Amino acid sequence: MPRGNNNQRLAALPGTQQEAYAIAELLDTTPLIGERATEWRVKNNIEDADIIHLATHGDPTSLVFASSSSNDGFLRDGEIYGLDLQANLVVLSACETGLGEITSDGIVGISRPFIAAGVPSVVMSLWLVPDAATSELMIDFHKNLQTGQNKAQALRQAMLSTMKTNPDPVNWAGFILVGESDPIQ
Repeated sequence: MPRGNNNQRLAALPGTQQEAYAIAELLDTTPLIGERATEWRVKNNIEDADIIHLATHGDPTSLVFASSSSNDGFLRDGEIYGLDLQANLVVLSACETGLGEITSDGIVGISRPFIAAGVPSVVMSLWLVPDAATSELMIDFHKNLQTGQNKAQALRQAMLSTMKTNPDPVNWAGFILVGESDPIQ
């Protein structure tokens, strides 16, 4: 089980596993789950991906993956700047990934390095999002993308769908799209 910055064990996220399998099936790929989802393996697999979907623990400056002898398990904002990404979309299905430091350049958080690395659109969260409802929302989001909806429409429709089964706004209103809303080609 991964550990946070203060070396505390992080709670398991069973919804992320369901989310990963469902979205991988929609995208016709194999998900990296559990101990296979090392920081090194994630970095090496995302550079050529068209859609990057990361369902894990996170915060405004890092995403948590399994550690290994060659890395600490934290994909930090500074490391993302060095990647050459081809993706049309990055989805950060993790808590508080839309937060950051307010500067004269705007909010500087983990979405900025993805955009600097060449990604035109990032979906991220503004608060601590619940695991099960987030999984439902994200699966619906990807299904909506596959029907040809643009990214903003797909996210909105996923929110409306999730709102029907999980009416508390904490369950569906925390995600935003930054960047271009063009449909996935």
